[in-house]
Amino acid sequence: MQAPTAAVLLNELVVQQALEQAWEDSLSDDPVHRHEEGGWIYLDSPTGDVMVRRAPAGTQSTLDLSIPPVVRGAKVIATFHTHPNPSAEGWEPGPSAEDTQSAWLFGVPCLIRADDGTHTTGPASRRGGLTGGPGYPP
Repeated sequence: MQAPTAAVLLNELVVQQALEQAWEDSLSDDPVHRHEEGGWIYLDSPTGDVMVRRAPAGTQSTLDLSIPPVVRGAKVIATFHTHPNPSAEGWEPGPSAEDTQSAWLFGVPCLIRADDGTHTTGPASRRGGLTGGPGYPP
């Protein structure tokens, strides 16, 4: 079994729903309370099912995805988060330099939901395929 690419993951209903729920939870229309939301996307090795786990809410422009929870029988295959700050106010909707750097460091694609749609950065799929432990690849 291969690790799915970011493009394939964006076509998965569970991923689409997670991105939209995170976007809604980000309160992007509230200039005082808007914040980043997101989490991790896993592949269950025995079944091939894609699963999502959410991270604690972030701040206006940061979210900590550095320590994914261990999900028995599954491996982290991507991260996702929101950019809730409006591009009309000068915020960058696409991947920041930090997003790209962390995606390459973690070794998995990063999916970002913003006011202009969905963006990706980092490797096309999990580095090394589905080898290694349940967290980020070595």
